[in-house]
Amino acid sequence: MMDEEDIRPRKNARLERPPLDGWSVADLRAYIEELRGEIARAEAAIGAKEGARGAADSVFRFRT
Repeated sequence: MMDEEDIRPRKNARLERPPLDGWSVADLRAYIEELRGEIARAEAAIGAKEGARGAADSVFRFRT
């Protein structure tokens, strides 16, 4: 069962910034790939929201 906190967006949510000093080059590269995946996910969400907004605007646009 999903907790309400799992679906509620956090205001100004940010990724944790772990200390990188002890990480190997391979670990750092893997971390970068994870971050790129998260960026792609966020960009997809933006695209979906902009698409929905554009569709709504076109439906409710008044023609004069």
